[in-house]
Amino acid sequence: MKSQKTWCVAKPSSDQAALSSNINYICSQVDCKIIQSGNPCSTPDNIINKASIAMNLYYHAKGRNKWNCDFNNSGLIVITDPSYGNCTYA
Repeated sequence: MKSQKTWCVAKPSSDQAALSSNINYICSQVDCKIIQSGNPCSTPDNIINKASIAMNLYYHAKGRNKWNCDFNNSGLIVITDPSYGNCTYA
């Protein structure tokens, strides 16, 4: 049986400081250029969008374990692909 695809996104209730901290940590561990200006996932330019993309990059890079999406309880594993427009979540 094929395992279900999952993605890690930022919880909408997370505070911006936590999400900003997540982005800084994640981007020191994995390549985050996809969320930098001019790249497909740079818009909309808001913290929850950028954090979700970064958190998902980390989650996939580290093996898609539930603990790789916790981020002090600011992450959420979803089964609906959050990709949009030209921005494709891994």
